[in-house]
Amino acid sequence: MTEPAIAKNRIEKITAMLELALSVRYINVSDESHLHAGHEGARSGKGHFHVTVVAEDFTGQSLVKRHRLIYSALGELMNSDIHALGIDAIAPSEPSAQQLV
Repeated sequence: MTEPAIAKNRIEKITAMLELALSVRYINVSDESHLHAGHEGARSGKGHFHVTVVAEDFTGQSLVKRHRLIYSALGELMNSDIHALGIDAIAPSEPSAQQLV
């Protein structure tokens, strides 16, 4: 499988796992691995990703709790496929969500 195909497959897996675990209203997953070429994580074959998720599950939750929900949803992918993960976890009622949903 080529690098773009692997990246696309990982994005699809990340998206599916988050949609399964959370009440997602909006999701965007981007592969930022190309920004980290030569970095230790890149050499290991794992990727650098960024997720933006708007979900009802985040309402009333602290930033730490929101991140834990995402890490929990991704499960084993955090060990097998993801070296680094940037997270924007937004509740639907927050002003920044209004632009996305």
